[in-house]
Parts: sequence; structure tokens; C-alpha cells
Amino acid sequence: MAGPNIDDIDLQILGELQGDGRMTNVELARKVGLTAPPCLRRVRALEESGAINSYHAVVNPAMLGYTITVFAMVSLKSQAEADLKAFEDHIATLPEVRECYMLNGEIDFILKVVAKDLQSFQQFLTSKLTPAPNVVSVKTSLTIRTSKNLPGVPLPVE
Repeated sequence: MAGPNIDDIDLQILGELQGDGRMTNVELARKVGLTAPPCLRRVRALEESGAINSYHAVVNPAMLGYTITVFAMVSLKSQAEADLKAFEDHIATLPEVRECYMLNGEIDFILKVVAKDLQSFQQFLTSKLTPAPNVVSVKTSLTIRTSKNLPGVPLPVE
């Protein structure tokens, strides 16, 4: 069971919307066994509570010319909160960085970076990432293919 205010119907709603965020409220209501008005109230409550953060389209990077995806493992000189924040603030300005996670252990951050090609990634690496505040080292791994890329979280299936 999820949080105290999320019941089985809410989980069904979340599962359906996670799979297709563009479905109409009428279609969603039908799939979860409600009428449209109470379904819409539940969706609005899930949005207001923060259980639903946003809706967006998943675009095909290659169709837009982004043929390279790289994971960059970044180590910092200092893990003082001000230094971590300075690095995160810098990363927030870089559109090539699509995801950024602070890690526990040997590596401080892992970044998912997209680029049009190897040359543009090299330019990004040398001009924007390695000179970033407090960076001591960057190790990169170029992806070969994506075997699994699911949005959201696993939800119970009945």
C-alpha cells in the first residue's frame, strides 16, 4: 500500500496515467470503474498532493538529432553543502544534462547527458562539465543501446 491517503483506486488511476497521460477523464474513469466527476476529483487531489508531479511527452532523441547518450560519473573535491549546491546550480543550467543524481559512495553524482554526436559531447565535457565548480574527476560511459526505459514507478497490478 502507498501513502496513507492513496487507496487502491488512486493506485489504478496513477497506473493508467503513468501509461498514458493523454487519456481523457472519461476514458480513465471507465478503466478504473468510476464515473467522470469523482475520477476527476481524485486526479485533481493526486495532483495537489504531489503524487502526480507533471505531464509531458516522451520524445525520440534520435528524431531530434541527439544520437549520443552518456552517463557521467562526477567526483567533487569537497562534499560541503555549499559546494554540492554550487555544482547542482551549475548542472541546472546545462540543457544537455537530462538527469542528475547525488550518490552515496565513491562517486558524488551521476549525470545522464545527451548530445548530437561524439564531437559535441567532447565539447560539452571539456567546456562545461570538467570546469564546473569543485569537479575533481569525470568518468564517462557511452551507452550502446537502451534495453529498458520505463517512466514512473512500479505500481501493484491486480
